[in-house]
Amino acid sequence: MSEQQPTGPDVPAPTGETAPREGQAGPQADVPAGLDAASTETPPVEVVVVTGLSGAGKNSAGRVLEDLGWYVVDNLPPALLLPMVELGARGDVRRFAAVVDVRSRAFSSDLLEAIRVLAEAGHRPRVVYVHARDEVLVRRYESNRREHPLQGSGRILDGITAERALVAGIAGEADLWVDTSDLNVHQLRATLENAFAREGRTPPLTATVLSFGFKYGLPLDADLVVDARFLPNPHWLPELRPHTGQDPDVRDYVLGQSDAGPFLDRYTEVLRLLIPGYRREGKRYLTLAVGCTGGKHRSVAIAEEFARRLAADGIDAVARHRDLGRE
Repeated sequence: MSEQQPTGPDVPAPTGETAPREGQAGPQADVPAGLDAASTETPPVEVVVVTGLSGAGKNSAGRVLEDLGWYVVDNLPPALLLPMVELGARGDVRRFAAVVDVRSRAFSSDLLEAIRVLAEAGHRPRVVYVHARDEVLVRRYESNRREHPLQGSGRILDGITAERALVAGIAGEADLWVDTSDLNVHQLRATLENAFAREGRTPPLTATVLSFGFKYGLPLDADLVVDARFLPNPHWLPELRPHTGQDPDVRDYVLGQSDAGPFLDRYTEVLRLLIPGYRREGKRYLTLAVGCTGGKHRSVAIAEEFARRLAADGIDAVARHRDLGRE
């Protein structure tokens, strides 16, 4: 089933010659007989498998990768991953991306097996899991007046719930989670560029420092969670309340607290201890979530400072603010 449902941030397709879109594998789509996992004649290929929830932005992510120079194929069944990768490699394709949709109850196990076979054949597969909050997905479907592909005679939310169950296995094995709930087109592009735009090398580790408000829930993709609520809340100061942790007066107030400096120093040392270990274990992406009550003042200032310190240590680091503007 071709994914024609809404896909979140809409990245324009590039003009001119492009990789095949919407399930069309182009003139090389015919797989030669006898091509299987035993083939050893093709060089290793970087492979990115983009999967996740319908309506979360998988196709938009595929278009971004296409703009970054990856050879992208949409709606590719898991069983065809290895044949298509090796066929592309014979045509000098070294960076191959596939957008893969849910097609059966065995989706996760089939895709995990296909990825295992790719790795055994000497290629370098990675999985990007694109998702969004339920209420965001429902709103996208309603605004586009489309049905969820799995809702049947039920509600849109029923289809989303069913799909989450089907993709749970592959989600747990993904190398990168991309939550598009609060991303615009530029932020989606920046996220993928940070991970995949480097020609000829894989970034050792990319860190996202994400501020959030505890009253809106914990970020699902957080690796580490820091609670900044031990610091005085600028919300209770009328002159600071309308401002955010990105404004100098709030930032200076938060970082000027007597406990802020020692906390930042000690936690930065913890990160300096953890990050080399993460690298040794092959971890490429780290999400450090910093929370306060509403995600407006303390967590924003602390997240910006953590990102600055990590960048000063030579780590690819970016600060994002999930709940800024919700109040």
